[in-house]
Amino acid sequence: MATGSLRKKLNNNKRSDRRPYNNAPMAASRPRSLPNYRKTSLILAAFLMLGVLILLGISSNMWSTVIYADVSPGLYSIEVVHEFPHDPDAFTQGLLYAGNDSLFESTGLYGKSSVRKVAIRTGKVEALQKMDPSYFGEGLTLLGERLFQVTWLRKIGFIYDRKNLTKFEKFTHQMKDGWGLATDGKVLFGSDGSSVLYKIDPLTLKVTDRHMVKYKDQEVHNLNELEFINGEIWANVYQTDCIARISHEDGRVLGWIVLPKLREGLLASGNHGIDVLNGIAWDSDKNRIFVTGKLWPKLYEIKLHPMKKQFKDGAIERLCMRRPFNF
Repeated sequence: MATGSLRKKLNNNKRSDRRPYNNAPMAASRPRSLPNYRKTSLILAAFLMLGVLILLGISSNMWSTVIYADVSPGLYSIEVVHEFPHDPDAFTQGLLYAGNDSLFESTGLYGKSSVRKVAIRTGKVEALQKMDPSYFGEGLTLLGERLFQVTWLRKIGFIYDRKNLTKFEKFTHQMKDGWGLATDGKVLFGSDGSSVLYKIDPLTLKVTDRHMVKYKDQEVHNLNELEFINGEIWANVYQTDCIARISHEDGRVLGWIVLPKLREGLLASGNHGIDVLNGIAWDSDKNRIFVTGKLWPKLYEIKLHPMKKQFKDGAIERLCMRRPFNF
């Protein structure tokens, strides 16, 4: 999404009816006959056993809720495997692996927006399609031979021929805005800067489903650039150094990747013109993950490592979650 300076961007505890059994027979001081006494005892024992089983079931469900309801998702740090050059003038909005050590990239800013193909190892732009200055480029994904791109503050997108970026057509979508796009190879997933993850039919461009993305029952706002990785949606959270790993089936946050050292390292090296972390690409054949940011001079290949030390309560909320932006 746009830079801050540019676009300040169960238990359903059903209450048990504990009324007394009004129709239950009153206990006699002494049974009238031994057979009737035994029969009554057996009935009472059966009711007692049924009650125990019900209570055990309720207790088991309650215990499961206590254990699992608020379990924190996995937290991951990263290891930088390789660093590659990246165009420092590229305001990266969408990123994806194009095969043969190349990437497709969508860039933003009015008058500078584009769709391009980039060589990973050199950072060289191999193909470029500039956009009309009235459009601000946003998320990008590849489905089959077609590249889908959305634009900021307009419900307009473009479809490009992956082999010839000069061939494209315009479409409209039903999201509130255009921020991120990804695909599982069958459908499109979209974000609009809110906490909503959209599912979109690539043929009609109609929204077919949507989920509220939540972490510990709190909405995760400002979902930005997206990538589909091993059955999960990974999303940059705008204005943070975090990537949320999201279930596309129900919107639950499955884990967090925390990457502040990348931006901090660039700043320490004198790159003060950089903007936020944004851009995730995945090479499914070699299981390589690439990340970069807006106006970053470097592209990073990274590996994930589970954090050995868990954060204190509330740390993820402070690091990775922001109030919704209104543009």
